[in-house]
Amino acid sequence: MTPMIVGSNTASIQHAKPIVVGESEHVDDASGLSNSDPTSAPQTPALAPTTSLAVLKGKDDVILVTFQPDDPNDPMNWSNAKKWRTTTLLCFMCLFIGLATASFSAGITDMCKEFGVAVEVGQVGMFVFNASFAVVPMFLGPLSEFIGRNPIYLGCYALFTVWFIPIALAKNIETVIVARLLSGCFGAAGTTIIPGTLADIWSTKERGLPINLFSFVAVFGTVAAPLWTGFINQNIGWRWIEWIQLICNGALLVVELLFLSETRGGLILAKRAQKLREDTGDSRYKAASELETPSLSALLSASTTRAFILLVREPVVFFFSLWLAFAWAIIFLFFAVIPLTFQNNHGWSQGIAGLPYISSIIGTFFAFAASFHQNAVYARVRDQNGGIPSPEARLWWSRVGAILLPVSLFWFSWTQFASVHWIVPTLALCPMVFSIYLIFDAVQNYLADGYGEYASSAISAQGFIRNMLAASFPLYSTQMFTNMGYQWAGTLCALIATVMIPLPFILMKYGERIRERSPYAAATSAVTAAPLQQRLSEKVDMPYAKTSSSPSGPMDTYIQAIEEKHV
Repeated sequence: MTPMIVGSNTASIQHAKPIVVGESEHVDDASGLSNSDPTSAPQTPALAPTTSLAVLKGKDDVILVTFQPDDPNDPMNWSNAKKWRTTTLLCFMCLFIGLATASFSAGITDMCKEFGVAVEVGQVGMFVFNASFAVVPMFLGPLSEFIGRNPIYLGCYALFTVWFIPIALAKNIETVIVARLLSGCFGAAGTTIIPGTLADIWSTKERGLPINLFSFVAVFGTVAAPLWTGFINQNIGWRWIEWIQLICNGALLVVELLFLSETRGGLILAKRAQKLREDTGDSRYKAASELETPSLSALLSASTTRAFILLVREPVVFFFSLWLAFAWAIIFLFFAVIPLTFQNNHGWSQGIAGLPYISSIIGTFFAFAASFHQNAVYARVRDQNGGIPSPEARLWWSRVGAILLPVSLFWFSWTQFASVHWIVPTLALCPMVFSIYLIFDAVQNYLADGYGEYASSAISAQGFIRNMLAASFPLYSTQMFTNMGYQWAGTLCALIATVMIPLPFILMKYGERIRERSPYAAATSAVTAAPLQQRLSEKVDMPYAKTSSSPSGPMDTYIQAIEEKHV
């Protein structure tokens, strides 16, 4: 990170030579400033020798504490081994939380029989878990900006793990629903702020594979759970689904506690600046995050209100969010549809009826492979554009997904007959999940690239719509397919997907013009192009409502990384 000088207004900025703590030889013992240079930074031997300081003399003196390019404590300078260790730990956390999302569905019928309630009441446990994923990230993202990633990750993951116990020991359905709600609230941290953490440690050019892995485990964990939970429920009961998850997540929690490192570089610098202030009594020492970041209340207000403003005012955000929400909800719809198809039409047991999910898992692997080509397309367009990324280049494979989703839904729907061999509808699940993965990946990346400083709000908006729709689909999926008939209920879903086919094609052709007319997307290019030093200096006097630049939510440091980490 290049040392910067910040003042009360842009016109007063003076560039001072960065001073590495411990290097300067002539220091006034009383003032801490170099005798030979009035703009030199104070000597602070207690700090790491790779800390850089820059000072501005003006109306509001600020001594900015920054990383030197080779500072090993800067998360961007970590070794690849440490970066991959962090990435792997986070992906496993996301995987286990994704498995918990879907595992619950396998035991709902037996659980409801034991408690003497309707299956629809048990489905509320699915609803509250997913609904919490729609709301809680809007608060966790801003909180992680203030206290760091690790307290959020580790604290929430520990509490997420604990709530398997009351579900496994529950004596009534009310206990299960409340425990699922709280489990979802704490589990949301392990999936929604991971992209921001990856942006803390990987440069944009390096981030393709880590982000691909995150997308892979997010989808894989959701579709893979019924493959094994059906056998557990069938052989040892629904409570053991929860006990086994408690054991697995408890073991992973220990590993996370031992090896997961803090990735917020701004927090590390803020602690260094605080130590300098304490050691020297000089209040001018500041980290960039202390100058950029508004109050927690301002961040919470922005993260909760701006997302809904974008949904209302930005057609791209609204329609893309709706498209991804529908595709994602199809996965949860099929948690009920697949048992109906293979248990009722083919007479399979619950455990065997989960085996068609192998086809879904294969589709996930195919999509993961396709994402490498998508990244190559994006990089080629960026290079051809003089190094300037084009959000529309993110949509190349989503066009394939847009077409394959309705095709696979029609395919599955009209092969749901007892007279049709089971392999035919099973094969349809592969392109269906393949297309959902492509849509998921494209929408997340397009909103992140296209809305820059508003990216976290745009992604929060789609996350809210996506998780709320996914939460609601299981509540009526069984009745829908039973009353309408398997074929016609599936056809309805396929027709809705067909209507959405033009979306990626429209944005591939007209996306740039649409963004130019948007006050949110258009503002992005101006802010991103401006030097961070200049924007920091302007923020000293500029109110947060005007800058709207402190991100929060699922990809809360995506643009911060683009601006600060030498893209």
